[in-house]
Amino acid sequence: MQQENLSQRDLLPYIGSRSKVSEVLSGKRPLSLSMIRALHAGLGIPATALLQGHDPDELQEVGIEWDRFPIKQMISRGWIKAELSEAKDRAEDLLRQFFARAGSPAEIAAMYKRTISVRSARSMDKYALVAWTARVIALALSDPPPITYDPRTVTIGFMREVARLSWSSSGPLLAREFLSKSGISLIVEPHLPHTHIDGAAIMVLTNRPVIGLSLRHDRIDNFWFCLMHELSHIALHYGQGIAKFYDDLDIRHSDDPREREADKMALEALIPESEWKGSPASALKSPEAAQALADRLRIHPAIVAGRMRHEFKSYQMLNQLVGHGHVRRLFREVMWP
Repeated sequence: MQQENLSQRDLLPYIGSRSKVSEVLSGKRPLSLSMIRALHAGLGIPATALLQGHDPDELQEVGIEWDRFPIKQMISRGWIKAELSEAKDRAEDLLRQFFARAGSPAEIAAMYKRTISVRSARSMDKYALVAWTARVIALALSDPPPITYDPRTVTIGFMREVARLSWSSSGPLLAREFLSKSGISLIVEPHLPHTHIDGAAIMVLTNRPVIGLSLRHDRIDNFWFCLMHELSHIALHYGQGIAKFYDDLDIRHSDDPREREADKMALEALIPESEWKGSPASALKSPEAAQALADRLRIHPAIVAGRMRHEFKSYQMLNQLVGHGHVRRLFREVMWP
């Protein structure tokens, strides 16, 4: 400022309001990355003189519109430790810190470039989806499985073993523990608005697939089908070029052959087709038929009831069996909106 004979008012285009300029010059406010870029481009100040602890690689432009992330909701949910009043002025800095927990400051750019598959008839908010993904990955990294994942692990037999845990009232928690001991992270995190997501198979971490479930529909049958569907993606598509599968399972039939494969494997893991066809549950709309097949397979009757509702295309039947409101309450650490 002395060299160029600049006043505080001259810094407004680069820093923002008068109060921000005053706070920066008095040392009460650190320079944000957007301020650093503006000062470097507009006044020719060397970036290294302004960074003071920032990674210079963070200045690389990645084409991200930071103001499109749902930062206020992320703060409200505790994903970002900040006051709501900081959401506008410090958005980029806060978001970069948030995404750094998913691996590195550059991870956000990689998330856009990696190949993904989205199953939905509705448009998903890309920025909200990336934020949710980063949250799931960060939680998985904070509590990693005790072993490295072996790609040969997930088979129909393995999935049926997981499904039999459904018989317990704590089945979803037992499944999370079982999968962790097999090298797979299971993270439950509510979806953000405009994503419509039920589950995701996230295969971007080295030797550690991650399953994210939103429990958008709080039902026992929905939990187990979503879990089996994402396990199917890991079994069938791990290392096959798709890094992330996002699934809105309200869409019952997909044109994507990979989704049809995952649907078929999930159904077979929960209720083998031969067992289904030979059971009264395939013809009778009765709770007794659902219970009898569940007892035979040693799985929760909600799973059979869910299959019956799907096959008969009647989603009001057997409401008393599908376990409304019985899953979210198990995950006490989750902040439900």
